[in-house]
Amino acid sequence: MSEKRRDSKGRILLSCERQRGDGMYEFRYFDRQGKKHSVYSWKLVATDKVPPGKRCKEPLRDIERRIMRDLEDGIDTIEAYRTTLNHFFDDYIETKYELKQSTRTNYKYMYKKYVRDDLGTKKIASIKYSDVKKFYIHLIKDVGFKPNSLEIIHTILHPVFTTAVRDGKIRVNPSDGVMAEIKRSHDWTKPKRHALTIPQQEAFVSFCSNSSQYSHWMPLFTVLLGTGCRVGEVIGLRWEDCDFEQNLISVNHNLIYRQQDSGSCEFHITTPKTKAGIRIIPCSKMLRTP
Repeated sequence: MSEKRRDSKGRILLSCERQRGDGMYEFRYFDRQGKKHSVYSWKLVATDKVPPGKRCKEPLRDIERRIMRDLEDGIDTIEAYRTTLNHFFDDYIETKYELKQSTRTNYKYMYKKYVRDDLGTKKIASIKYSDVKKFYIHLIKDVGFKPNSLEIIHTILHPVFTTAVRDGKIRVNPSDGVMAEIKRSHDWTKPKRHALTIPQQEAFVSFCSNSSQYSHWMPLFTVLLGTGCRVGEVIGLRWEDCDFEQNLISVNHNLIYRQQDSGSCEFHITTPKTKAGIRIIPCSKMLRTP
């Protein structure tokens, strides 16, 4: 019977383990495709001391257990530790064919400006819940993000991580629950929207009508107040959208101003985000009166 291999401390090593001449431990294994891999650590177990001048985050036996668990569950640890979040985002956004072009452009712009050179450079398997939380706090404190902007970033990142989980690249989504914690800790509750009362509307119209600075905007203000439409819907209205015989207005598109992939900002006509956004509204006498 051959003698079992031991390390420099006399401990028996497993068949897939060895200690190199410099003292570093190695674990060799095969992935699901049969390809051979090796991982290394200066410690065999957590209680080992790291040699002077060396750095070690995780003992070899802990790494082994994680790798074997991932292999049993079909998690592709190797690729996840070699591939950045940027790579996963680029693949993900290309598959979201159902996104409106304006939404896709906005997502790519926000990712490029705030994520790509920061969190995006990290290997996706190394990103933890605390990393995502720290990144969001950085956007709040250092960049000055407000709730709506942070919601956009989270809306972009969360499904990217979810896709990586479903593809068997990572075990859990590190962004799960982060926004909920951020909202609680920052007391980010969206204020309720209150419609202007009739006296408030009358005061607003009176002020603007008699203002040399704002009076030329009265046609726009009148349509906004008379229809309840969004700004993009109003400025995108065409004569053919207005039926003055039936006194109806067809709201079926928006005029938006967005940064494009080229970096330039342009006006574009786009459809409403939801089917409910396409609607017919009454054209009141106030709107018809010249």
